[in-house]
Amino acid sequence: MLRVVVILKGMQVSQIIPVLLALLSLAPPPVAASQGGNRYRVNVDNAWFYQDVAGRRIARLARGAILPGGSTRNDWMQVLLEGWIFSTSVGPSDRPDFDLLVTRSPNENLRAAPAGPLVAELSQGFGLKRSSPDSSGRWVHVTRIGWVQRSALAPIADIVATRTADTTSDTTAHQGGLTPGPRPGAPGDTTRVDSTRAQPMRMTTLYRVPDGPEAGTVATDTPLRVLSRNGEWTRVQFEGWVKGGDLQVAPAGVLVGVTAAELRTEPQRYAGQVLRWNLEFIAIQKADELRPDIPPGSSYVLARGPLPERGFVYVVVPDARLPAFRALTPLVTMTITARVRNGRSRYLGNPIVDLISLEGGVTP
Repeated sequence: MLRVVVILKGMQVSQIIPVLLALLSLAPPPVAASQGGNRYRVNVDNAWFYQDVAGRRIARLARGAILPGGSTRNDWMQVLLEGWIFSTSVGPSDRPDFDLLVTRSPNENLRAAPAGPLVAELSQGFGLKRSSPDSSGRWVHVTRIGWVQRSALAPIADIVATRTADTTSDTTAHQGGLTPGPRPGAPGDTTRVDSTRAQPMRMTTLYRVPDGPEAGTVATDTPLRVLSRNGEWTRVQFEGWVKGGDLQVAPAGVLVGVTAAELRTEPQRYAGQVLRWNLEFIAIQKADELRPDIPPGSSYVLARGPLPERGFVYVVVPDARLPAFRALTPLVTMTITARVRNGRSRYLGNPIVDLISLEGGVTP
């Protein structure tokens, strides 16, 4: 907080007002909740980041991006835009209010972590404050305060970890006896809390990945096992029965139903595993410096999926197999069997697989 002591004795009112205005301009601007404040998720497509309330639009936000929020003005909220950007895509700023300017034309991506989820698209000349570079110097952490319409944001509820209480407390041990309390299993009993068990409070939508495609619904009486938590999302597991005639048996040694999100989360677990995926063919490309996991100059297929996921996958294809892919038209659906080379590529975080077989492409 800026503390100012002003002596106004002998000054006219007309002289005092300009002095006060000048002093108020020295106070630091309100800061978005970067330390311990509330967080909000962008819940609409093509939301804009504004320089000021109802001012100039200066960046486009990605749906699902998480922003710390601060003060509000009517239908507007001040937020902190923070993330990581390629160090080669920014340069020194000639503007006193910023450390860096985006130099890449026309746009560059701001990500939540190095090679992580997209936060925003920043245009050339966008001003940023430097926070810190990473250890390799390829990425730099940057911030900027601005405004977003409140209708584009949804609050994220904090998840409080459940703690299992011991059957005897320190006080009980000190007194040498048992503390009276509810019997095990009765209302109010906290001695047998299992945070890995849960069930929905209402009919709940099940998603394949956070913010991804829907996989179905879970009824209120369905027992669930909690595997992990990440922000507002909880990964769960449940058991059930289906008719055997409704299932397609996977070939021996081939995994089906594995998502790209699972590969990114546990790349070591899936390294060398054989998968069957339905992908959307986009183009044949050559490996460059942004894809060091693929030998330089090697051909790979850029594809979207595995469907219905919307991320990207790199399929390394031997030159002898390229004619089959050249015969495909963009956006056709193809089924491949491939071996996982890397579940999360070094810079862009996309899975890389080596082609084993192409089962064919079907025009959508």
